[in-house]
Amino acid sequence: MSDKKTALPKKTASFGVAWEGLYGYVQAVQVKDTIYLSGQLSHDREGNLIAPAALNDSGKPADFSTMEAQMRQTYVNIVSLLEEFGASLDDVVEETIFVIDVPAAFAACGKVRKEFYGVETPQVASNLIGVSGLAFPEQLVEITIRAVVA
Repeated sequence: MSDKKTALPKKTASFGVAWEGLYGYVQAVQVKDTIYLSGQLSHDREGNLIAPAALNDSGKPADFSTMEAQMRQTYVNIVSLLEEFGASLDDVVEETIFVIDVPAAFAACGKVRKEFYGVETPQVASNLIGVSGLAFPEQLVEITIRAVVA
C-alpha cells in the first residue's frame, strides 16, 4: 500500500495582475462541482483600481462615496471569473462581503446586488463583515464567492 496521496484535480483561473504573483495565489479554483473565488476587488484587467477612495493624511479612506462604483466593478470581475468555468451568478450559493464602512456598504449593497443577480431577493447566503483594512488603502470592498455547478 502506498503512502503517496493523489492530488485533488483542480481547475484554476487568474487575471494575470501583479499581486497574484507577488502574493502567490489564483483568483479562482474549481474542485469537483464547487467554485471558490478569492477575494475580488474593483480593478480592471490591467490591475488598475476603479473608483479608488481618496485617502486622508494618515493613509485611510477619507470618504466612502465610491463604495457603489467599487462594488459594481467587483461584481463585473466576479461574473468574468465565473464565466471561465461556464458558471454565472445563478450558481452562487454564498458570498462574503468585506467592507471598510458598513453603513456605506448597506447603502450600496442592496442596489448593486439586485442589479447583478437580476432579482429582488438573490437566493444567496450572504455575509457583510466590517474590517479595519483591505489589501490596498484605497479599497473599500472585497467579495469572496462560492458557487456550485451541476
